[in-house]
Amino acid sequence: MPLYRDFSDDNATILIWKYDEEEELHINDLLEPENVTKVADYHPKKLLEVLMVRKLLKSLKPESKILYKDREPFLEPNDAEISITHSFPFAAVAISQNKIGIDLEKFNPKILRVIDKFTYEHERGFIPSDNEVTFYTIIWSVKESMYKIHHSKYWSLKKNYEVKPFELKHLFDISCRVYDDAFSDEFKARVKFFDDYCFTIVEE
Repeated sequence: MPLYRDFSDDNATILIWKYDEEEELHINDLLEPENVTKVADYHPKKLLEVLMVRKLLKSLKPESKILYKDREPFLEPNDAEISITHSFPFAAVAISQNKIGIDLEKFNPKILRVIDKFTYEHERGFIPSDNEVTFYTIIWSVKESMYKIHHSKYWSLKKNYEVKPFELKHLFDISCRVYDDAFSDEFKARVKFFDDYCFTIVEE
């Protein structure tokens, strides 16, 4: 499983790997016994994504495993924070001492069909009409990354997550926040492009 991208920084190890058909991914060697039932009905490609994440984790923390609480992944032993994302043929893992969220999305015009599900009309004024797919994919991905940090309390990407206006030439410090009537947690998101994909990192 060749390393495809390394977006690590001073606070986190953030790696992306790309599937290789010659790579051996044995479920009995990689999947935690606690998760066997969880993946029983997975499509073969989705199962490959799960196994890619596990093999990547073994390269970083060989003695650790990924378990879930309320669908949120955590490490056992619980000595670091983890975020995972995958979109075949890619899988990514982030390991940090602080909360971190990563997300990987392929650019697809179909996103324009669902913009009302994750943005309000007044949020869209800065988006150029000739590049909507790119901007909405970034917004979706940033909100998904924030959700992975705050998902246990905040669940509506439309109501509780905001991405401030940005330009494509400044994708390393996009202002965003998770909020409700009494609370606002501010973040800076980093966005990377590769192979028609958008990769987003939000760190606490």
